[in-house]
Amino acid sequence: MNIADAQKAVDEWINNHGVRYFNELTNMAQLTEEVGEVARIIARRYGEQSEKESDKAKDLGEELADVVFVVLCLANQTGINLQEAFDKKLDLKTKRDHDRHQNNKKLK
Repeated sequence: MNIADAQKAVDEWINNHGVRYFNELTNMAQLTEEVGEVARIIARRYGEQSEKESDKAKDLGEELADVVFVVLCLANQTGINLQEAFDKKLDLKTKRDHDRHQNNKKLK
């Protein structure tokens, strides 16, 4: 599924299963909460913090999908074509950063 299809699927889900989109500020708060859940898993599973027994069952993929879902909601409700925006960003990064990372001694 490409990003445009994902945006459409989220919109259909909201219209068929939700009442309406939460307002932009509520969705921004939800996004922050979901990113925090991702950060907690990463910090404990891959970082130096110890992972609590209750955290071991948490699914990183599910939490990342929560982040994507809310981002798609925000794009939909603000009229952003995220496929176009992403394609433009990838093109920009490709041109701007083509040699930047190849020449970064810290990455070798």
